[in-house]
Amino acid sequence: MKQKIRSFCSTCGGKTIKRREGDTLRDYCPKCGLFFYSNPLPVVSCIVTLERKILLVKRRNKPYRGLWCLPTGFAETGESIEEAALRELEEEAGIRGRVVHLIDVDSCRNYFYGDLLFLTFEVETVSGTPLAGSDATDIDFFPIDALPKLAFSSNARAIETFSQIKAEQWAIADSFALTVAPPQDKPAPYNLLSNRLISIIETNASDIIQRWLDDIVTRQSTVGYQQLNRSWLFKGARSILSQFGKWLGRYYTDSEIKAFYVRLGRGSRREGLLLSEVLSSWSILRKHILTYAAARDVWLKTIDIYAALELSQRIVIFFDKAVFYTAKGYESDSAARPRSGGQVRGRINR
Repeated sequence: MKQKIRSFCSTCGGKTIKRREGDTLRDYCPKCGLFFYSNPLPVVSCIVTLERKILLVKRRNKPYRGLWCLPTGFAETGESIEEAALRELEEEAGIRGRVVHLIDVDSCRNYFYGDLLFLTFEVETVSGTPLAGSDATDIDFFPIDALPKLAFSSNARAIETFSQIKAEQWAIADSFALTVAPPQDKPAPYNLLSNRLISIIETNASDIIQRWLDDIVTRQSTVGYQQLNRSWLFKGARSILSQFGKWLGRYYTDSEIKAFYVRLGRGSRREGLLLSEVLSSWSILRKHILTYAAARDVWLKTIDIYAALELSQRIVIFFDKAVFYTAKGYESDSAARPRSGGQVRGRINR
């Protein structure tokens, strides 16, 4: 309950008076020569989660009877603040836990208790089954984005802080799960972290392709491309990069991908390119895509680094398919014969 005004000394029982200690007016016992200090009451709360749902208890007693809150209570003399949090969790929710992190510290003034100092911990369940204790009428897990009205504003603040702390971790976990096992009935784009980088690639497709063209016409491994019309090469490559997210995001079925790149392989052979040149050009394009994405200030946070690594993995998977079907199309085309290794043909005009 609210802190009471002190009228008598707790040591000698004599009447107290008001006296200044420095700039602060305090209760003072002239007989004992002691100042008395009024301090905020320490309150502990626990955040326990299950599949990103927050454990809450419904209060049985005043204040705020009938409202939900985190497992919360006062620290007692003789116990550490962590011990107090774990004790309250077990008393109110039937769970034995282990403190993981201190999440938030908040001071507030409560109409019933007076000045309070809230310390909220993330707690990991060790044992026990959630069961409402004597101070609660109910207990349940709530989605973090669909919480009921909470009794204490400090609880709401701590949960918001907890959500911010976990945001990157959860985003990475969600993106990883979609990358490994995407939904089969949902077309791209999925909500992957690397989608932002793919958008950058698509927006800057012309710049990336220009760098790729400048590279392949100067390499010995792609000498055949020197004889081809650059505007035709540019147009073909841009048709891929301008919708790169669809290629990487399973927007196209395997049969559609196969048909497209088999045709591309056949066309490359009919242009007189060697298979080694075609495969080398794919490798160079992949390098320029990744290099361009990595240069877009993506190494600032853990989540950005993960997005770059995720993009790299998605590109590897895509290019493995593209290269395989391109090679299959090249090898299956009987209408054209590639030039011999030492032959140099005339420039193709389009």
